[in-house]
Amino acid sequence: MFFPFGRPKTIEPDHVVVAIDGKGVRVAVRRSARASRYALRLPTAGGDPVLTIPSGGRMAEALGFVERHKPWLAARLARRPETVGFADGAEVPLRGRPHRILHVPGRRGTAWIEEIGDVAHLCVAGDTAHLARRVSDFLKAEARRELVAAVARHAARLAVTPKAITVKDTKTRWGSCTSAGRLAFSWRIIMAPPEVLDYLAAHEVAHMREMNHSARFWRHVRTACPGADAARAWLKHHGASLHRYG
Repeated sequence: MFFPFGRPKTIEPDHVVVAIDGKGVRVAVRRSARASRYALRLPTAGGDPVLTIPSGGRMAEALGFVERHKPWLAARLARRPETVGFADGAEVPLRGRPHRILHVPGRRGTAWIEEIGDVAHLCVAGDTAHLARRVSDFLKAEARRELVAAVARHAARLAVTPKAITVKDTKTRWGSCTSAGRLAFSWRIIMAPPEVLDYLAAHEVAHMREMNHSARFWRHVRTACPGADAARAWLKHHGASLHRYG
């Protein structure tokens, strides 16, 4: 067939569906110039598995790669915790303690903590349509308040002055520090025990003195936060589970 303007370019799909245990599983497809081989990963923060194809790779080979790795993917999917939505009756951790979401549409306000018996509740007023957003906004505000206070303590100890503090929903890093002194944190750290949040703040502030992970850097961290090693271990073993909420 003659194509006067050249052969039409093949449009590569942004996902494929593979059968695992009798169910169709959507796998996102990403082509990367930096990748040197095919790769399949399951994000700890939830969402679809991701198939990475190197720039010179072929779709047929990529699909064969997924087919060969279906047992691995099935095992990982089976172990991944189910997501917990911000809904009435759901339990979410706050500062390491479970809190039950309680929708109270007849009350004034937005969201607040209330002890009812021996159970901590995260009470949310307003319409059901706004419940999830109000829970998220409340947790983000609490995270920012705690992180700003912790950063101020550690910055005073190390005689540094952060330029800005940003709180967002990062997927792969709990915190970061630029050479200009801009700090960023995942708001989900408010779900962890307080000592873990304090460690994270100390960690990023210490980078304002040492932009590396040298022995001198860790001395700064451990001096500011004596429980740093235990908090770091908690984050390594339990941090991924915080991404399943909301």
